[in-house]
Amino acid sequence: MTEHAAMNVDTWEMVVVHKMFRREFALLPGLVKNVADGDGDRAKVVGDHLAALLRSLHHHHTGEDDLLWPKLVERVSTLDTELVQRMEAQHETVSGLIERVETLLPRWQLTADQKIGSDLAALLADISVQLNEHLDDEEQYVLPLVSLFITEAEWKALGDHGKSSMEKGAAGFVTLGMILEDATPTEKVRFLGLLPAPVRLMHKLVGTGIHRRAKARVHGVAV
Repeated sequence: MTEHAAMNVDTWEMVVVHKMFRREFALLPGLVKNVADGDGDRAKVVGDHLAALLRSLHHHHTGEDDLLWPKLVERVSTLDTELVQRMEAQHETVSGLIERVETLLPRWQLTADQKIGSDLAALLADISVQLNEHLDDEEQYVLPLVSLFITEAEWKALGDHGKSSMEKGAAGFVTLGMILEDATPTEKVRFLGLLPAPVRLMHKLVGTGIHRRAKARVHGVAV
């Protein structure tokens, strides 16, 4: 307990979001490699899915950089300088890889060239490895500090920042569905409880179906 936090913040929802990033980025290299040479329609589907995930990850990291790290650095007198530098370096590494992906992605979507696809898949495999390392460190070393040194209001602000990144309409329900895929039944109920009642209702009525169809389109699984 600290003077900054009246009660310990429960950081469970960030771990739920991390599950989604781990799973989806691990699947991306295979999705790209399996696109047949010259199959522009399939490259468009996979590329749009990839681009949406990149936007979501960028927003996630931006929120941490702007709303989390400055407060922890200011408040945690025992904060390990090496940890701060490592986390920042991990963000920079992932960001650099993403920039290279964003350079290749439009060309690959336009041509579905197999050589470009192979280079793109290799970059995505590297992102997955680097991202897993970063998320592991974040959950092991950073979230316990968040629990002690970040207030409920500040944690809510970070959550609101994350929700603001969810795209509107059908795309937003696709993202929500991906987040909930590996969540436990309890986590699903709690995560949906963070959302406005109209969004929960629309998720139940149409959102789950939108997500299932999108997953079938991207991953080729039965609806």
